[in-house]
Amino acid sequence: MSINRRTFIKSSSALAGSFAVPTILQGAGTKRTAPADTVNVALIGCRGHGWVDLEDMFRADKSVQCLALCDVDRNVLKTRTESLKRWQEKKPDIYTDYRHVLERKDIDAVVIGTPDHWHCLITVDACRAGKDVYVEKPMANSIAECDVMVAAAKRYGRVVQVGQQQRSAQLWHDVMTYLKSGRLGKIGRFHAWANYGYTVVPQTPDTPVPSDLDFDMWLGPAPQRPFNTNRLHGLWRMFWHYGGGLLADWGVHLLDMGIWGLDIRSMPLKVTASGGNFLFPDSANETFETMNVIYQFKDFIFTWENTGGRTAPYGKHRGVLFQGTNGTLVADRESWEVYPDGDRTGRIRGGAILREDTMEEDIGHKAHCGNFIACVKTHDLQTACTPENGAMSATFAHLGNISARLGGMPVVYDNRAKRFVDNAQADRFLKPDYRSPWKFPEDV
Repeated sequence: MSINRRTFIKSSSALAGSFAVPTILQGAGTKRTAPADTVNVALIGCRGHGWVDLEDMFRADKSVQCLALCDVDRNVLKTRTESLKRWQEKKPDIYTDYRHVLERKDIDAVVIGTPDHWHCLITVDACRAGKDVYVEKPMANSIAECDVMVAAAKRYGRVVQVGQQQRSAQLWHDVMTYLKSGRLGKIGRFHAWANYGYTVVPQTPDTPVPSDLDFDMWLGPAPQRPFNTNRLHGLWRMFWHYGGGLLADWGVHLLDMGIWGLDIRSMPLKVTASGGNFLFPDSANETFETMNVIYQFKDFIFTWENTGGRTAPYGKHRGVLFQGTNGTLVADRESWEVYPDGDRTGRIRGGAILREDTMEEDIGHKAHCGNFIACVKTHDLQTACTPENGAMSATFAHLGNISARLGGMPVVYDNRAKRFVDNAQADRFLKPDYRSPWKFPEDV
């Protein structure tokens, strides 16, 4: 039995002082000449999803103007400068050091599309500089970094949006409306999964650094190590100093749906995880291609799994399910359906499936980017995915990774004390040691 979407109700839901600053590649103007309603943005980290964010901001709101592009790869800057001609006549200024971008008084907001290990420093520095921030997910590469980003947004009163765009997708709002209607009954289990082959990174030898790449700046606060092409351009997600594997990549999107749907506002009672590279033991990735995580709560169980293949439950290689006393709701970005237990959902009988199918991905990305621009214009701090939202789902991901990295040791995290309960081994993973001269932003 099909459901018409229109029948649903919409529910809304330090600076490193001694660090040598590279020269600006083009002169930066300081006088703002755009109309008052124009939102001047800069993109920091231009190759990957940050570029998608910028393009969808252009699509969502004609008042957006990009004044600057910043990337450590000059080839990327060249390519994106050319691509920007599709959206505006004005040529952007280009930089290799984000700090020059933040010095400009004519930039209202920055989009951060860098690897995860850079999210914290750039976000905190942007807030200090009076800029609003759209930062890609996961919010940060550690729990302590998430916490300091939330604190910086509050202290400086900045609009901060985390790029978990499912919060803006109509399909997921419909799912939440159904869940909150009570028709699924009491929910005792949430499960999320994602199976992708890109988690497996082939072995390749180290090579000299390409001449157009500032690799030292790419590393930033991460430890010094030789250059390797298979730790660059997206594959960095599979190495602990830069990312958190599939759990931190897809996990934050999907776990966030469980947090939203079950109205979770606290940390799990306990987290137990197991992971390893069992399918492809000779791969180069440090993160886990195969993994299971159990998040224990008082009234329900909350779980995650991933593998390095694409075979998955319900024919969905990534998705979520909510299991209630009246049936099970299964969803991904293309569709959602309810598998009822008898006639207890109140609408259908005889094992039929209640289904809502978009026929295409409903990721809500354009709407998410449009929401950010609208919030910048009105200085509305309640973005579709606030720093608090982003920090919680990222923290869930990091807790799973920490337990797995400790060989399956159960961990209990005290969110008030900002440490694990009687577990010094786990505490070591809370905050990264920044490589000098970069400094962790202790005091925001």
